[in-house]
Formats: sequence, structure tokens, C-alpha cells
Amino acid sequence: MFTWLAMATWSPYIVGAGIGVLVWVAFLVSDRPLGASTAYAKTAGMVESALSRKKAAAMPYYRKFTPTVDWQWMIVVGIVIGAFLSAWISGTFSVFIVPPLFAGAFSADPLLRIVVALIGGVLMGIGARWAGGCTSGHGISGTLQLSVASWVAVVCFFAGGIFVAGLMFGFPFFSGV
Repeated sequence: MFTWLAMATWSPYIVGAGIGVLVWVAFLVSDRPLGASTAYAKTAGMVESALSRKKAAAMPYYRKFTPTVDWQWMIVVGIVIGAFLSAWISGTFSVFIVPPLFAGAFSADPLLRIVVALIGGVLMGIGARWAGGCTSGHGISGTLQLSVASWVAVVCFFAGGIFVAGLMFGFPFFSGV
């Protein structure tokens, strides 16, 4: 009955429709859009509060976005658990320090992989805060609300992704030019 759960890849059309329904339900039940990047900022606030409660309490950002475990934080937990369960059920779960795609394109050096992942994560976090949201916040919830800022952000996400993929793996679509 649920054999599709064990598939290594799912139809992007069905998954897209499912995410669309999930966003509708989220708005209906909580009157809030889906988004995950604020959870990372709140986690940083929780760490800072543990180290210096007075300093964290004085920061305007943490007054606006209280550093607590909330529904956005649980979305991140759900993403991690869901990704693990999907990989495990489909039989594709494996642990890599250096994934084969990275090793083939750059190097099998674990230190390089960790440094690149750390720098990439920091840049994505900065970009998400600068843009006022992440790909899920802008790309799913913001575009659903017809937010011009979200549509601009999504166009930039795609353009940036295509550009970086081209830098990393070549620009085959420019080879005939």
C-alpha cells in the first residue's frame, strides 16, 4: 500500500503538491508561514542566553525573535528526522565525511570538505537573514502569498544556484556559444 515510501526518488509533482497542501494547513492551523532559517538564529540566541543572559536579553533582534524552542525549531527537527527516515526506508542511507560528488569534483580531503561546508553554511545563514527568510520561507510561503520580495528572492536563489553549479561543474549550456 505504501510502497512509494520506499522509493529512492519521488515524483517532484506529487512532492510539490504535498508541500503546497502542507503550507495551506500551516496557514489554516497556525496562521504562520513555513520557514526554517529563524530557528537557527533562535538557536544562536539560546546559546548566547546560556553564556550571557543579560547580553542576549538586551539585543533588539532577540527581543523580536525570542530565542526559544518553538514550531519553527520543530520544523528543523522534523526535516532531519524525515530525511533520515526517508533514506533509511528507501535503503539509501549512508554516512559520508566526503560525499562522492564532492570528492570527484574537488578533493577527497575531509578537512577541505568540513571547511567548505562550514563556510557554505555560514554564508547561507547570512544570506537568509539578509533576505529576511530562507528558501522555504520565501520560495514556498512567500510566493504563495504573492510577496514581490519573495519572488525576487526566489529568482535570485535560482540564478545563484545555476551560476554556482556552472562554476563548479562547467557550463554545458554555454558550450555551443
